[in-house]
Amino acid sequence: MKVIGIIPARYASTRFPAKPLVDIAGKTMIQRVYEQAKKCELDHVVVATDDDRIANVVSGFGGEVMMTDTSHQSGTDRCAEVALALPGYEIIINIQGDEPFIDPVQISLVKSCFADQHIQLATLIKEIHTEEELFNPNIPKVVINSAQQAIYFSRHPIPYIRNAQKQEDWVDAHQFYKHIGIYGYTRETLLAITKLSPSSLEMAESLEQLRWLENGYQIHTKVTGLETIAIDTPEDLKKINL
Repeated sequence: MKVIGIIPARYASTRFPAKPLVDIAGKTMIQRVYEQAKKCELDHVVVATDDDRIANVVSGFGGEVMMTDTSHQSGTDRCAEVALALPGYEIIINIQGDEPFIDPVQISLVKSCFADQHIQLATLIKEIHTEEELFNPNIPKVVINSAQQAIYFSRHPIPYIRNAQKQEDWVDAHQFYKHIGIYGYTRETLLAITKLSPSSLEMAESLEQLRWLENGYQIHTKVTGLETIAIDTPEDLKKINL
């Protein structure tokens, strides 16, 4: 199966405008993401954007870029437009444009899920071992079943630890997982889920993947031990040590 990595990138981020173009030790964020993706064994890597400024920067460092519609509400929608324009790829990997140091091993791990032809959607999860992560609403949590399929995602710690006396008891009482925001889809599944209307759970949690679960799609997960650094705000740049 041919696999394409798509990096959605938009200029008008509410919390961090022009985020893809921020300079990180001499390179823009979008260039760093692109270069990491190119280290993985993908048949094609392309940046999907709706902004000429981003497109010009990507072209300037020799990257592949495709202009997409300005009305898209999510990176998933942007990926679907590229998938329609480039029909030769059976598997699409949605690589977050705000993780400048994503490890190619993580991209390969998502790709490996599709060795099983029954997999529709795939993503990564990582064990939680700190209260800070567990109770941070900006870090989505996920519970999985015995087949490593996601049951539910939430910004709240799940499951609830009924017998815990205080918050610090939660981490040791159960193995919690956080969601790592990289997705893989079969082409057929990607085109189908972007036709779904926003769901009640999605709107409650502001988590797009709940729309897919509510509509009966299975999301396969694999555990990674690797950490990622997502840059959501200007303050997040302080996390980077170069």
